[in-house]
Amino acid sequence: MYKTHTCGELRASHIGQTVTLAGWVNTRRDHGGLIFLDLRDRWGITQVVANPAISAAVHETASRVRNEYVVQAAGLVCARPAGNENPRLATGAIELEIHALEILNASKGLPFLVNEDEVTDEQVRLKYRYLDLRRERMQRNLLLRHRVVKFMRDYLDERGFVEVETPVLFKTTPEGARDYLVPSRLHPGTFYALPQSPQQLKQLLMVAGVERYFQIARCFRDEDLRGDRQPEFTQLDLEMSYVHRDDVLALVEGLYTAMIPAVAPHKRFLSPFPRLSYAEAMARFGTDKPDLRFGMELYDVGGVLAGSEFKVFRGALDAGGVVKCLVAPGCAGYTRKEVDDLTTFAKEQGAKGLATLALTPEGVKGTAAKFVGEGEVAALEKLTGARQGDLILFVADTAAVADKTLGALRLWFRDKLGLADKDLLAFAWVIDFPMFKWDEELKRWDTEHHPFTMPKLEDLSKFETDPASILSDAYDMVCNGYEMASGSIRIHHRDVQHKIFELLGLAEEEIQRKFGHMLEAFEYGAPPHGGMAPGVDRLVMLLADEPNIREVIAFPKNQVGLDVMAQAPSPAEPAQLAELHVRIVEDEKK
Repeated sequence: MYKTHTCGELRASHIGQTVTLAGWVNTRRDHGGLIFLDLRDRWGITQVVANPAISAAVHETASRVRNEYVVQAAGLVCARPAGNENPRLATGAIELEIHALEILNASKGLPFLVNEDEVTDEQVRLKYRYLDLRRERMQRNLLLRHRVVKFMRDYLDERGFVEVETPVLFKTTPEGARDYLVPSRLHPGTFYALPQSPQQLKQLLMVAGVERYFQIARCFRDEDLRGDRQPEFTQLDLEMSYVHRDDVLALVEGLYTAMIPAVAPHKRFLSPFPRLSYAEAMARFGTDKPDLRFGMELYDVGGVLAGSEFKVFRGALDAGGVVKCLVAPGCAGYTRKEVDDLTTFAKEQGAKGLATLALTPEGVKGTAAKFVGEGEVAALEKLTGARQGDLILFVADTAAVADKTLGALRLWFRDKLGLADKDLLAFAWVIDFPMFKWDEELKRWDTEHHPFTMPKLEDLSKFETDPASILSDAYDMVCNGYEMASGSIRIHHRDVQHKIFELLGLAEEEIQRKFGHMLEAFEYGAPPHGGMAPGVDRLVMLLADEPNIREVIAFPKNQVGLDVMAQAPSPAEPAQLAELHVRIVEDEKK
Protein backbone atom coordinates (compact mmCIF):
# COMPACT_ATOMS: atom_id res chain seq x y z
CA MET A 1 0.00 0.00 0.00
CA TYR A 2 1.11 3.53 -0.72
CA LYS A 3 -0.37 4.75 2.58
CA THR A 4 -0.64 3.56 6.15
CA HIS A 5 -3.43 6.00 7.03
CA THR A 6 -5.97 8.15 5.22
CA CYS A 7 -5.72 11.92 5.06
CA GLY A 8 -8.71 12.28 7.37
CA GLU A 9 -7.67 9.79 10.01
CA LEU A 10 -4.84 11.26 12.08
CA ARG A 11 -5.60 12.77 15.48
CA ALA A 12 -3.68 13.88 18.57
CA SER A 13 -3.59 10.24 19.66
CA HIS A 14 -1.26 9.53 16.69
CA ILE A 15 1.41 12.04 17.81
CA GLY A 16 4.82 10.42 17.81
CA GLN A 17 3.93 7.78 15.21
CA THR A 18 5.65 7.48 11.84
CA VAL A 19 3.09 7.23 9.05
CA THR A 20 2.81 7.40 5.27
CA LEU A 21 0.09 9.32 3.45
CA ALA A 22 -0.78 9.58 -0.24
CA GLY A 23 -3.17 11.82 -2.09
CA TRP A 24 -3.62 15.02 -4.02
CA VAL A 25 -2.04 18.33 -3.06
CA ASN A 26 -5.03 20.45 -2.16
CA THR A 27 -2.98 23.63 -1.53
CA ARG A 28 0.70 24.54 -1.29
CA ARG A 29 2.11 27.40 0.81
CA ASP A 30 5.75 28.47 0.78
CA HIS A 31 6.66 30.46 3.90
CA GLY A 32 10.19 31.25 2.78
CA GLY A 33 11.66 28.23 4.45
CA LEU A 34 8.98 25.83 5.52
CA ILE A 35 6.68 24.55 2.75
CA PHE A 36 3.22 23.46 3.82
CA LEU A 37 1.20 21.04 1.71
CA ASP A 38 -2.42 20.19 2.44
CA LEU A 39 -2.72 16.59 1.34
CA ARG A 40 -6.22 15.42 0.37
CA ASP A 41 -7.96 12.13 -0.25
CA ARG A 42 -11.58 11.02 -0.01
CA TRP A 43 -11.46 10.93 3.81
CA GLY A 44 -10.11 14.43 4.47
CA ILE A 45 -7.08 16.73 4.55
CA THR A 46 -3.83 16.57 6.51
CA GLN A 47 -1.22 19.31 6.63
CA VAL A 48 2.31 18.10 5.89
CA VAL A 49 5.44 20.21 6.42
CA ALA A 50 8.68 20.13 4.43
CA ASN A 51 11.49 21.57 6.59
CA PRO A 52 14.89 22.09 4.89
CA ALA A 53 16.57 21.56 8.28
CA ILE A 54 15.22 18.01 8.35
CA SER A 55 15.69 17.13 4.66
CA ALA A 56 16.95 19.41 1.92
CA ALA A 57 15.93 16.82 -0.70
CA VAL A 58 12.36 16.71 0.58
CA HIS A 59 12.23 20.51 0.64
CA GLU A 60 13.47 20.68 -2.96
CA THR A 61 10.82 18.17 -4.07
CA ALA A 62 8.13 20.13 -2.23
CA SER A 63 9.21 23.30 -4.03
CA ARG A 64 8.32 21.60 -7.34
CA VAL A 65 4.92 20.38 -6.23
CA ARG A 66 1.76 22.17 -7.40
CA ASN A 67 -1.96 21.80 -6.72
CA GLU A 68 -3.44 18.43 -7.71
CA TYR A 69 -0.09 16.68 -7.94
CA VAL A 70 -0.36 13.13 -6.60
CA VAL A 71 2.29 12.62 -3.92
CA GLN A 72 3.35 10.20 -1.22
CA ALA A 73 4.60 11.66 2.06
CA ALA A 74 6.16 9.82 5.00
CA GLY A 75 7.07 11.35 8.34
CA LEU A 76 6.39 11.94 12.01
CA VAL A 77 2.99 12.99 13.36
CA CYS A 78 3.51 16.13 15.48
CA ALA A 79 1.30 18.49 17.42
CA ARG A 80 0.76 21.79 15.66
CA PRO A 81 2.39 24.76 17.39
CA ALA A 82 0.11 26.36 19.99
CA GLY A 83 -2.26 28.79 18.30
CA ASN A 84 -1.85 27.20 14.87
CA GLU A 85 -4.51 24.52 15.29
CA ASN A 86 -7.24 24.43 12.63
CA PRO A 87 -10.64 23.69 14.20
CA ARG A 88 -12.23 23.47 10.73
CA LEU A 89 -10.31 20.26 10.01
CA ALA A 90 -10.79 16.97 11.80
CA THR A 91 -6.99 16.61 11.60
CA GLY A 92 -6.43 20.22 12.68
CA ALA A 93 -4.63 19.38 15.92
CA ILE A 94 -1.68 17.70 14.16
CA GLU A 95 0.64 18.00 11.18
CA LEU A 96 3.01 15.58 9.47
CA GLU A 97 6.71 16.52 9.61
CA ILE A 98 7.88 14.68 6.48
CA HIS A 99 11.25 13.02 5.90
CA ALA A 100 10.30 11.50 2.50
CA LEU A 101 8.28 12.95 -0.37
CA GLU A 102 7.70 11.37 -3.76
CA ILE A 103 5.80 12.86 -6.70
CA LEU A 104 3.68 9.97 -7.99
CA ASN A 105 2.17 11.99 -10.81
CA ALA A 106 2.19 15.60 -11.89
CA SER A 107 -0.89 17.57 -12.95
CA LYS A 108 -1.20 20.26 -15.56
CA GLY A 109 -3.23 23.37 -14.83
CA LEU A 110 -6.88 22.53 -14.18
CA PRO A 111 -9.79 24.01 -16.17
CA PHE A 112 -11.46 24.92 -12.86
CA LEU A 113 -10.68 24.75 -9.16
CA VAL A 114 -11.52 21.51 -7.39
CA ASN A 115 -10.41 22.60 -3.92
CA GLU A 116 -13.13 25.26 -3.84
CA ASP A 117 -16.83 25.09 -4.70
CA GLU A 118 -16.60 27.85 -7.28
CA VAL A 119 -19.35 28.45 -9.84
CA THR A 120 -18.30 26.72 -13.07
CA ASP A 121 -20.20 26.28 -16.32
CA GLU A 122 -21.93 22.89 -16.17
CA GLN A 123 -20.78 21.84 -19.64
CA VAL A 124 -17.16 22.36 -18.55
CA ARG A 125 -17.81 20.38 -15.38
CA LEU A 126 -19.34 17.52 -17.38
CA LYS A 127 -16.50 17.53 -19.91
CA TYR A 128 -14.00 17.10 -17.07
CA ARG A 129 -16.30 15.07 -14.85
CA TYR A 130 -13.39 13.08 -13.40
CA LEU A 131 -12.07 16.37 -12.01
CA ASP A 132 -15.47 17.65 -10.95
CA LEU A 133 -15.97 14.50 -8.88
CA ARG A 134 -12.87 15.35 -6.83
CA ARG A 135 -14.72 18.28 -5.28
CA GLU A 136 -15.85 17.81 -1.70
CA ARG A 137 -19.52 18.38 -2.51
CA MET A 138 -19.53 15.79 -5.26
CA GLN A 139 -17.67 13.28 -3.12
CA ARG A 140 -20.27 13.86 -0.42
CA ASN A 141 -23.08 13.23 -2.91
CA LEU A 142 -21.54 9.97 -4.08
CA LEU A 143 -21.12 8.80 -0.49
CA LEU A 144 -24.72 9.74 0.34
CA ARG A 145 -25.93 7.76 -2.67
CA HIS A 146 -23.87 4.77 -1.54
CA ARG A 147 -25.37 4.94 1.96
CA VAL A 148 -28.92 5.20 0.61
CA VAL A 149 -28.50 2.14 -1.62
CA LYS A 150 -26.76 0.15 1.14
CA PHE A 151 -29.55 0.97 3.58
CA MET A 152 -32.15 -0.18 1.05
CA ARG A 153 -30.34 -3.47 0.48
CA ASP A 154 -29.87 -4.17 4.20
CA TYR A 155 -33.46 -3.22 5.08
CA LEU A 156 -34.99 -5.48 2.47
CA ASP A 157 -32.59 -8.34 3.14
CA GLU A 158 -33.65 -8.32 6.78
CA ARG A 159 -37.27 -8.69 5.64
CA GLY A 160 -36.77 -11.73 3.46
CA PHE A 161 -36.29 -10.07 0.08
CA VAL A 162 -33.98 -11.65 -2.50
CA GLU A 163 -31.96 -9.47 -4.88
CA VAL A 164 -32.34 -10.83 -8.41
CA GLU A 165 -30.73 -9.28 -11.50
CA THR A 166 -32.90 -9.15 -14.60
CA PRO A 167 -31.73 -8.76 -18.22
CA VAL A 168 -30.79 -5.43 -19.71
CA LEU A 169 -31.33 -6.83 -23.21
CA PHE A 170 -35.02 -7.70 -23.32
CA LYS A 171 -38.24 -7.00 -25.18
CA THR A 172 -40.02 -3.69 -25.59
CA THR A 173 -42.17 -2.84 -22.55
CA PRO A 174 -45.06 -0.35 -22.76
CA GLU A 175 -44.08 2.14 -20.06
CA GLY A 176 -45.09 5.40 -21.75
CA ALA A 177 -41.77 6.44 -23.31
CA ARG A 178 -39.70 5.46 -26.33
CA ASP A 179 -37.43 2.46 -26.03
CA TYR A 180 -33.72 2.38 -26.69
CA LEU A 181 -33.29 -0.35 -29.30
CA VAL A 182 -30.23 -2.59 -29.72
CA PRO A 183 -29.88 -4.38 -33.09
CA SER A 184 -29.04 -8.08 -33.01
CA ARG A 185 -26.07 -9.26 -35.10
CA LEU A 186 -27.05 -12.92 -34.86
CA HIS A 187 -30.67 -12.30 -35.81
CA PRO A 188 -30.64 -9.64 -38.56
CA GLY A 189 -33.58 -7.27 -38.60
CA THR A 190 -34.49 -7.90 -34.98
CA PHE A 191 -33.88 -5.75 -31.93
CA TYR A 192 -33.57 -5.96 -28.20
CA ALA A 193 -34.99 -3.13 -26.10
CA LEU A 194 -33.27 -1.69 -23.04
CA PRO A 195 -35.82 -1.98 -20.21
CA GLN A 196 -37.82 1.06 -19.20
CA SER A 197 -38.32 -0.98 -16.05
CA PRO A 198 -38.14 -4.71 -15.25
CA GLN A 199 -41.96 -4.77 -15.10
CA GLN A 200 -42.72 -8.04 -16.90
CA LEU A 201 -39.67 -9.80 -15.45
CA LYS A 202 -40.45 -9.03 -11.82
CA GLN A 203 -44.01 -10.26 -12.30
CA LEU A 204 -42.65 -13.46 -13.81
CA LEU A 205 -40.41 -13.81 -10.74
CA MET A 206 -43.59 -13.83 -8.66
CA VAL A 207 -44.95 -16.64 -10.85
CA ALA A 208 -41.59 -18.36 -10.28
CA GLY A 209 -42.11 -18.36 -6.51
CA VAL A 210 -39.46 -15.82 -5.46
CA GLU A 211 -42.26 -14.09 -3.47
CA ARG A 212 -40.13 -11.16 -2.29
CA TYR A 213 -37.83 -9.68 -4.94
CA PHE A 214 -35.81 -6.51 -5.28
CA GLN A 215 -32.93 -5.08 -7.25
CA ILE A 216 -31.19 -1.76 -7.70
CA ALA A 217 -32.29 -1.62 -11.31
CA ARG A 218 -30.90 0.38 -14.22
CA CYS A 219 -33.70 1.65 -16.45
CA PHE A 220 -33.67 3.40 -19.82
CA ARG A 221 -36.19 5.77 -21.40
CA ASP A 222 -35.75 7.78 -24.58
CA GLU A 223 -37.70 10.88 -23.59
CA ASP A 224 -37.17 14.62 -23.38
CA LEU A 225 -34.88 15.53 -20.50
CA ARG A 226 -35.30 17.91 -17.58
CA GLY A 227 -33.70 18.51 -14.21
CA ASP A 228 -35.20 15.40 -12.60
CA ARG A 229 -34.94 13.09 -15.61
CA GLN A 230 -32.09 11.26 -17.35
CA PRO A 231 -32.11 8.78 -20.25
CA GLU A 232 -30.71 6.14 -17.88
CA PHE A 233 -31.68 6.12 -14.25
CA THR A 234 -31.70 3.93 -11.17
CA GLN A 235 -34.64 2.68 -9.16
CA LEU A 236 -35.22 0.38 -6.24
CA ASP A 237 -37.40 -2.22 -7.94
CA LEU A 238 -39.40 -4.46 -5.61
CA GLU A 239 -42.26 -6.92 -5.91
CA MET A 240 -44.17 -9.00 -3.33
CA SER A 241 -46.60 -11.90 -3.59
CA TYR A 242 -49.80 -12.29 -1.54
CA VAL A 243 -50.10 -8.59 -0.69
CA HIS A 244 -52.69 -5.88 -0.86
CA ARG A 245 -51.99 -2.21 -1.52
CA ASP A 246 -51.58 -1.27 2.12
CA ASP A 247 -48.95 -3.98 2.62
CA VAL A 248 -46.75 -2.45 -0.08
CA LEU A 249 -47.27 1.09 1.20
CA ALA A 250 -46.40 0.06 4.76
CA LEU A 251 -43.17 -1.60 3.63
CA VAL A 252 -41.95 1.37 1.58
CA GLU A 253 -43.04 3.96 4.16
CA GLY A 254 -41.22 1.97 6.83
CA LEU A 255 -38.10 1.87 4.67
CA TYR A 256 -38.07 5.64 4.15
CA THR A 257 -38.88 6.61 7.73
CA ALA A 258 -36.02 4.39 8.94
CA MET A 259 -33.57 5.43 6.23
CA ILE A 260 -33.81 9.22 6.30
CA PRO A 261 -32.67 9.72 9.94
CA ALA A 262 -29.78 7.33 9.27
CA VAL A 263 -28.46 8.90 6.05
CA ALA A 264 -29.68 12.53 6.26
CA PRO A 265 -30.37 13.40 9.91
CA HIS A 266 -30.83 17.11 9.09
CA LYS A 267 -34.02 16.30 7.16
CA ARG A 268 -37.44 16.25 8.79
CA PHE A 269 -40.58 14.49 7.57
CA LEU A 270 -44.19 14.03 8.57
CA SER A 271 -45.29 10.58 9.65
CA PRO A 272 -47.48 8.79 8.87
CA PHE A 273 -47.50 9.87 5.23
CA PRO A 274 -50.89 11.42 4.37
CA ARG A 275 -52.98 9.75 1.68
CA LEU A 276 -54.77 11.62 -1.08
CA SER A 277 -56.91 10.24 -3.84
CA TYR A 278 -55.90 11.27 -7.35
CA ALA A 279 -59.13 13.29 -7.62
CA GLU A 280 -58.43 15.10 -4.34
CA ALA A 281 -54.83 15.89 -5.27
CA MET A 282 -55.88 17.37 -8.60
CA ALA A 283 -58.73 19.37 -7.08
CA ARG A 284 -56.68 20.81 -4.20
CA PHE A 285 -53.25 21.22 -5.80
CA GLY A 286 -53.69 20.94 -9.56
CA THR A 287 -51.23 18.06 -9.84
CA ASP A 288 -50.90 14.39 -8.93
CA LYS A 289 -47.52 15.10 -7.30
CA PRO A 290 -48.33 17.93 -4.90
CA ASP A 291 -45.82 19.79 -2.75
CA LEU A 292 -47.40 19.68 0.72
CA ARG A 293 -44.81 21.84 2.47
CA PHE A 294 -47.10 24.85 2.19
CA GLY A 295 -50.79 25.62 1.78
CA MET A 296 -52.00 27.88 -1.03
CA GLU A 297 -54.56 25.35 -2.23
CA LEU A 298 -56.84 25.66 -5.23
CA TYR A 299 -60.54 26.45 -4.73
CA ASP A 300 -63.47 25.77 -7.01
CA VAL A 301 -65.45 29.02 -6.84
CA GLY A 302 -67.97 28.22 -9.56
CA GLY A 303 -70.72 28.09 -6.95
CA VAL A 304 -69.84 31.52 -5.58
CA LEU A 305 -69.68 33.04 -9.06
CA ALA A 306 -72.61 31.12 -10.58
CA GLY A 307 -74.57 34.33 -11.02
CA SER A 308 -71.70 36.37 -12.41
CA GLU A 309 -72.25 38.24 -15.67
CA PHE A 310 -68.48 38.38 -16.30
CA LYS A 311 -68.34 36.71 -19.71
CA VAL A 312 -65.03 34.98 -18.87
CA PHE A 313 -66.59 33.23 -15.87
CA ARG A 314 -70.02 32.81 -17.43
CA GLY A 315 -68.67 31.31 -20.64
CA ALA A 316 -66.63 28.67 -18.86
CA LEU A 317 -69.47 27.65 -16.54
CA ASP A 318 -72.06 27.51 -19.33
CA ALA A 319 -69.71 25.25 -21.31
CA GLY A 320 -69.48 22.79 -18.42
CA GLY A 321 -66.13 24.05 -17.23
CA VAL A 322 -64.99 25.47 -13.92
CA VAL A 323 -63.82 28.68 -12.30
CA LYS A 324 -60.98 27.98 -9.86
CA CYS A 325 -58.63 30.23 -7.97
CA LEU A 326 -55.70 30.39 -5.62
CA VAL A 327 -54.67 33.09 -3.18
CA ALA A 328 -51.17 34.60 -3.36
CA PRO A 329 -50.47 35.95 0.15
CA GLY A 330 -49.26 39.52 0.39
CA CYS A 331 -49.25 40.07 -3.37
CA ALA A 332 -52.11 42.56 -3.73
CA GLY A 333 -49.57 45.27 -4.54
CA TYR A 334 -48.34 43.57 -7.71
CA THR A 335 -47.90 46.03 -10.55
CA ARG A 336 -49.70 45.85 -13.89
CA LYS A 337 -46.54 44.46 -15.48
CA GLU A 338 -46.18 41.77 -12.81
CA VAL A 339 -49.80 40.71 -13.36
CA ASP A 340 -49.24 40.73 -17.12
CA ASP A 341 -46.23 38.47 -16.64
CA LEU A 342 -48.35 36.08 -14.58
CA THR A 343 -50.98 36.11 -17.33
CA THR A 344 -48.34 35.25 -19.90
CA PHE A 345 -47.19 32.40 -17.69
CA ALA A 346 -50.78 31.16 -17.37
CA LYS A 347 -51.20 31.17 -21.14
CA GLU A 348 -48.02 29.12 -21.49
CA GLN A 349 -49.73 26.46 -19.36
CA GLY A 350 -52.70 26.39 -21.76
CA ALA A 351 -55.12 28.86 -20.15
CA LYS A 352 -56.87 31.52 -22.21
CA GLY A 353 -56.01 34.13 -19.62
CA LEU A 354 -55.95 35.06 -15.95
CA ALA A 355 -58.40 37.16 -13.95
CA THR A 356 -57.36 38.82 -10.69
CA LEU A 357 -58.79 40.40 -7.55
CA ALA A 358 -56.40 42.41 -5.37
CA LEU A 359 -57.66 42.96 -1.81
CA THR A 360 -56.07 46.35 -1.04
CA PRO A 361 -56.66 48.81 1.81
CA GLU A 362 -58.27 51.10 -0.79
CA GLY A 363 -60.72 48.43 -1.89
CA VAL A 364 -60.91 45.61 -4.40
CA LYS A 365 -58.87 46.05 -7.55
CA GLY A 366 -57.84 43.86 -10.47
CA THR A 367 -59.12 42.72 -13.84
CA ALA A 368 -62.22 41.06 -12.33
CA ALA A 369 -62.97 43.78 -9.77
CA LYS A 370 -65.83 45.50 -11.59
CA PHE A 371 -67.57 42.17 -12.30
CA VAL A 372 -67.57 40.81 -8.74
CA GLY A 373 -70.00 42.26 -6.20
CA GLU A 374 -69.40 42.89 -2.51
CA GLY A 375 -71.35 39.79 -1.52
CA GLU A 376 -69.30 37.63 -3.87
CA VAL A 377 -66.06 39.11 -2.55
CA ALA A 378 -67.16 38.31 1.00
CA ALA A 379 -68.05 34.76 -0.03
CA LEU A 380 -64.67 34.35 -1.74
CA GLU A 381 -62.88 35.57 1.38
CA LYS A 382 -64.82 33.13 3.55
CA LEU A 383 -64.20 30.17 1.22
CA THR A 384 -60.49 30.79 0.52
CA GLY A 385 -59.34 32.58 3.68
CA ALA A 386 -58.09 35.50 1.60
CA ARG A 387 -57.33 38.65 3.58
CA GLN A 388 -56.47 42.25 2.88
CA GLY A 389 -53.12 42.39 1.11
CA ASP A 390 -53.70 39.15 -0.83
CA LEU A 391 -54.08 38.61 -4.56
CA ILE A 392 -56.69 36.14 -5.85
CA LEU A 393 -55.98 34.63 -9.27
CA PHE A 394 -58.75 32.98 -11.30
CA VAL A 395 -58.70 30.59 -14.23
CA ALA A 396 -61.98 29.87 -16.05
CA ASP A 397 -61.66 26.88 -18.35
CA THR A 398 -61.98 23.12 -18.37
CA ALA A 399 -61.06 21.47 -15.10
CA ALA A 400 -57.90 20.01 -16.65
CA VAL A 401 -56.63 23.39 -17.89
CA ALA A 402 -57.57 25.22 -14.68
CA ASP A 403 -55.85 22.62 -12.50
CA LYS A 404 -52.69 22.54 -14.61
CA THR A 405 -52.42 26.33 -14.78
CA LEU A 406 -53.11 27.07 -11.13
CA GLY A 407 -50.93 24.14 -10.06
CA ALA A 408 -48.02 25.65 -11.99
CA LEU A 409 -48.73 29.13 -10.56
CA ARG A 410 -48.77 27.64 -7.07
CA LEU A 411 -45.23 26.35 -7.54
CA TRP A 412 -44.17 29.65 -9.11
CA PHE A 413 -45.31 31.51 -5.98
CA ARG A 414 -43.70 28.85 -3.77
CA ASP A 415 -40.32 29.72 -5.23
CA LYS A 416 -40.98 33.45 -5.55
CA LEU A 417 -42.20 33.86 -1.97
CA GLY A 418 -40.01 31.21 -0.33
CA LEU A 419 -43.00 29.31 1.05
CA ALA A 420 -41.38 25.86 1.35
CA ASP A 421 -39.03 24.65 4.09
CA LYS A 422 -36.06 23.08 2.28
CA ASP A 423 -35.31 20.72 5.18
CA LEU A 424 -38.85 19.30 5.28
CA LEU A 425 -39.60 16.20 3.20
CA ALA A 426 -43.38 16.24 2.78
CA PHE A 427 -44.07 12.69 1.62
CA ALA A 428 -47.57 11.61 0.67
CA TRP A 429 -49.34 8.73 -1.03
CA VAL A 430 -51.56 9.40 -4.03
CA ILE A 431 -53.99 6.53 -4.60
CA ASP A 432 -57.05 5.61 -6.66
CA PHE A 433 -55.80 6.72 -10.04
CA PRO A 434 -58.01 6.45 -13.13
CA MET A 435 -57.26 3.19 -14.94
CA PHE A 436 -57.63 4.64 -18.45
CA LYS A 437 -57.31 7.94 -20.27
CA TRP A 438 -58.64 8.75 -23.72
CA ASP A 439 -56.03 9.48 -26.38
CA GLU A 440 -57.76 12.06 -28.57
CA GLU A 441 -55.10 11.95 -31.26
CA LEU A 442 -55.16 8.17 -31.67
CA LYS A 443 -58.86 7.87 -30.81
CA ARG A 444 -58.32 5.02 -28.36
CA TRP A 445 -57.96 4.27 -24.68
CA ASP A 446 -54.55 4.24 -23.01
CA THR A 447 -53.55 3.28 -19.48
CA GLU A 448 -52.76 5.94 -16.89
CA HIS A 449 -49.91 3.85 -15.41
CA HIS A 450 -49.22 0.71 -17.44
CA PRO A 451 -51.35 -2.18 -18.76
CA PHE A 452 -50.26 -4.61 -16.03
CA THR A 453 -52.01 -2.60 -13.28
CA MET A 454 -54.96 -4.28 -11.60
CA PRO A 455 -58.28 -2.41 -11.88
CA LYS A 456 -60.34 -2.04 -8.74
CA LEU A 457 -62.24 -5.29 -8.40
CA GLU A 458 -65.53 -3.46 -7.98
CA ASP A 459 -64.99 -1.72 -11.34
CA LEU A 460 -64.40 -4.81 -13.49
CA SER A 461 -68.02 -4.75 -14.68
CA LYS A 462 -67.50 -1.30 -16.26
CA PHE A 463 -65.12 -2.45 -19.00
CA GLU A 464 -67.85 -2.61 -21.62
CA THR A 465 -69.93 0.34 -20.44
CA ASP A 466 -67.78 3.06 -18.85
CA PRO A 467 -63.97 2.66 -19.06
CA ALA A 468 -63.43 6.30 -18.03
CA SER A 469 -64.83 5.66 -14.55
CA ILE A 470 -62.68 2.61 -13.80
CA LEU A 471 -60.18 3.18 -11.00
CA SER A 472 -56.91 1.28 -10.75
CA ASP A 473 -55.15 -0.23 -7.77
CA ALA A 474 -52.16 2.03 -8.50
CA TYR A 475 -50.35 4.31 -6.10
CA ASP A 476 -47.59 6.91 -6.20
CA MET A 477 -45.31 8.20 -3.47
CA VAL A 478 -44.71 11.92 -3.91
CA CYS A 479 -42.50 14.42 -2.11
CA ASN A 480 -41.99 18.17 -2.43
CA GLY A 481 -43.52 18.29 -5.90
CA TYR A 482 -41.77 15.22 -7.31
CA GLU A 483 -43.01 11.73 -8.09
CA MET A 484 -40.70 9.58 -5.97
CA ALA A 485 -42.14 6.14 -6.66
CA SER A 486 -44.88 4.49 -8.63
CA GLY A 487 -46.44 1.10 -8.13
CA SER A 488 -49.57 -0.99 -8.20
CA ILE A 489 -51.20 -4.26 -7.44
CA ARG A 490 -50.70 -6.25 -10.65
CA ILE A 491 -52.99 -8.32 -12.78
CA HIS A 492 -52.42 -12.02 -12.20
CA HIS A 493 -55.36 -13.49 -14.13
CA ARG A 494 -54.96 -14.20 -17.83
CA ASP A 495 -58.51 -13.20 -18.78
CA VAL A 496 -58.29 -9.80 -17.04
CA GLN A 497 -54.91 -9.07 -18.62
CA HIS A 498 -56.20 -10.07 -22.05
CA LYS A 499 -59.25 -7.84 -21.63
CA ILE A 500 -56.99 -4.86 -20.85
CA PHE A 501 -54.98 -5.44 -24.02
CA GLU A 502 -58.17 -5.64 -26.06
CA LEU A 503 -59.52 -2.39 -24.61
CA LEU A 504 -56.25 -0.71 -25.59
CA GLY A 505 -56.97 -1.64 -29.19
CA LEU A 506 -54.39 -4.41 -29.60
CA ALA A 507 -55.16 -7.10 -32.14
CA GLU A 508 -54.89 -10.74 -31.08
CA GLU A 509 -51.75 -11.29 -33.15
CA GLU A 510 -50.05 -8.29 -31.52
CA ILE A 511 -51.12 -9.42 -28.05
CA GLN A 512 -49.58 -12.82 -28.56
CA ARG A 513 -46.43 -11.45 -30.19
CA LYS A 514 -45.73 -8.92 -27.45
CA PHE A 515 -47.19 -10.52 -24.35
CA GLY A 516 -47.86 -14.17 -25.09
CA HIS A 517 -45.18 -15.27 -22.62
CA MET A 518 -46.87 -13.38 -19.77
CA LEU A 519 -50.37 -14.56 -20.62
CA GLU A 520 -49.17 -18.14 -20.71
CA ALA A 521 -47.33 -17.72 -17.37
CA PHE A 522 -50.57 -16.55 -15.74
CA GLU A 523 -52.13 -19.93 -16.62
CA TYR A 524 -49.70 -21.77 -14.30
CA GLY A 525 -50.93 -20.61 -10.92
CA ALA A 526 -49.77 -17.00 -10.73
CA PRO A 527 -50.15 -15.64 -7.16
CA PRO A 528 -51.66 -12.21 -6.46
CA HIS A 529 -48.81 -9.71 -6.27
CA GLY A 530 -47.87 -6.05 -6.25
CA GLY A 531 -44.88 -3.81 -6.02
CA MET A 532 -43.29 -0.44 -6.39
CA ALA A 533 -40.25 1.26 -7.87
CA PRO A 534 -38.86 4.17 -5.81
CA GLY A 535 -36.37 6.30 -7.75
CA VAL A 536 -32.87 6.48 -6.29
CA ASP A 537 -31.68 9.56 -8.18
CA ARG A 538 -34.51 11.88 -7.14
CA LEU A 539 -34.34 10.75 -3.54
CA VAL A 540 -30.61 11.45 -3.27
CA MET A 541 -31.15 14.79 -5.04
CA LEU A 542 -33.62 15.87 -2.33
CA LEU A 543 -31.50 14.54 0.53
CA ALA A 544 -28.42 16.33 -0.83
CA ASP A 545 -30.29 19.61 -1.45
CA GLU A 546 -29.19 19.58 -5.08
CA PRO A 547 -31.11 21.38 -7.87
CA ASN A 548 -31.11 18.44 -10.31
CA ILE A 549 -30.25 14.74 -10.49
CA ARG A 550 -27.14 15.34 -12.59
CA GLU A 551 -25.44 16.41 -9.36
CA VAL A 552 -25.94 13.00 -7.75
CA ILE A 553 -25.07 10.79 -10.74
CA ALA A 554 -21.40 10.06 -11.32
CA PHE A 555 -21.43 10.37 -15.12
CA PRO A 556 -24.70 11.95 -16.28
CA LYS A 557 -25.81 13.16 -19.70
CA ASN A 558 -26.41 16.87 -20.20
CA GLN A 559 -29.77 18.53 -20.86
CA VAL A 560 -29.88 17.23 -24.45
CA GLY A 561 -28.74 13.70 -23.67
CA LEU A 562 -25.06 14.10 -24.56
CA ASP A 563 -22.07 12.73 -22.68
CA VAL A 564 -19.79 15.70 -23.31
CA MET A 565 -16.82 13.95 -21.68
CA ALA A 566 -16.80 10.89 -23.94
CA GLN A 567 -18.63 12.58 -26.84
CA ALA A 568 -21.46 10.06 -26.89
CA PRO A 569 -23.59 9.27 -28.76
CA SER A 570 -21.13 9.02 -31.64
CA PRO A 571 -21.24 7.59 -35.17
CA ALA A 572 -20.60 3.87 -35.59
CA GLU A 573 -17.98 2.57 -37.97
CA PRO A 574 -19.32 1.43 -41.37
CA ALA A 575 -18.08 -2.10 -40.67
CA GLN A 576 -20.07 -2.20 -37.42
CA LEU A 577 -23.24 -1.07 -39.19
CA ALA A 578 -22.76 -3.65 -41.93
CA GLU A 579 -22.29 -6.39 -39.35
CA LEU A 580 -25.58 -5.40 -37.73
CA HIS A 581 -27.38 -5.04 -41.09
CA VAL A 582 -28.15 -1.42 -40.23
CA ARG A 583 -28.16 1.41 -42.76
CA ILE A 584 -28.26 5.14 -41.85
CA VAL A 585 -30.97 7.01 -43.76
CA GLU A 586 -30.73 10.78 -43.99
CA ASP A 587 -33.61 12.68 -42.44
CA GLU A 588 -35.48 14.23 -45.36
CA LYS A 589 -37.02 16.87 -43.06
CA LYS A 590 -33.63 18.48 -42.41
